[in-house]
Amino acid sequence: MIENISIRKPVGREVLVKNRYAGLCHSDLHYIEGKFPHPLPLVLGHEAAGVVEQVGPDVSYVKPGDHVITCLAVFCGTCETCLAGKPGICANPEVRPAPGVAETLEWKKPEQLHKFMNLSSFAEQSLVHENALAKIREDMPLDRAALIGCGVLTGFGAVANTAGVKPGETVAVIGCGGVGMAAVNGAWIAGAGRVIAIDTNPAKLQLATKLGATDLVNPADGNPVKQVKELTSGGVHHAIECLGTKTTAEQAFKMTARGGTATIVGMVPYRMNIEVHGLDLLFERRLQGSMMGGGSFRTDMPRLIDLYQQGQLHLDDWISDRISLEEINQGFLAMKSGNGMRSIIEFP
Repeated sequence: MIENISIRKPVGREVLVKNRYAGLCHSDLHYIEGKFPHPLPLVLGHEAAGVVEQVGPDVSYVKPGDHVITCLAVFCGTCETCLAGKPGICANPEVRPAPGVAETLEWKKPEQLHKFMNLSSFAEQSLVHENALAKIREDMPLDRAALIGCGVLTGFGAVANTAGVKPGETVAVIGCGGVGMAAVNGAWIAGAGRVIAIDTNPAKLQLATKLGATDLVNPADGNPVKQVKELTSGGVHHAIECLGTKTTAEQAFKMTARGGTATIVGMVPYRMNIEVHGLDLLFERRLQGSMMGGGSFRTDMPRLIDLYQQGQLHLDDWISDRISLEEINQGFLAMKSGNGMRSIIEFP
């Protein structure tokens, strides 16, 4: 539903951003379908790029006119996790207030309108903390930059930061949507010896070969764990799961070799457990999660842009459809059907 809302002027370290492009992410769909709880009503969206319009009096990082990518992984810079080099999992309520605590969105209806993941980027403007922004070079196209705000940062970072893939290692990527394709491309850039792309969509598998996949596995042809083990004579060093289901998360762990690691990137539904055999852990096989690529988005995003400018990160192949805000429901229907890679909203 399209509604007219208002946003107050920035105060303190807040920044008002004019969104130019916003990507539709599967995480938004999870909340639409009620797989994760959140107070309603709310403005969704968390993957966007735009231009700074106004800044609060205490802002020092950006100024009006700067091109920026917004990121839900807002950090404080002073807590234990930030100082330990993990700003992506900062939980300081001063910069990450709980839903309904510090509201910035207003409308004429009596219900409180909630902000989503510190951003709410399915709107023409977003009011965010300055630590939710990465300033970028102005010659970077903002439609491609928006993709880096979540999907590309998450998939690429899961490979480069969380999993720490080394040259020559074998990598399997389950799910070749926007995040999975970034993981495939990231594994190729990292120098993986083999990159196995796993998906049921033949068109996505073919695109994966362009982005660095050396082998393709379609679960429709049989058990993907068995297929991967046959390709690798026992399993992969790294399995990157990008769908967020119980089945695929468990398959990711099962297809690792002894000493291998399964990194779960997809959002497994709320309160759903993942089961592994205890004996498998004896052989130093690891199961871990990854949040927003496991790095520091302010340093990672500009580096990803450099990789794009060098022709290594193939962002031009990510965008499958450009839509208006009024067409957002059609975009999510296309996502559910598995058609295309990434739909992006283009704001006037």
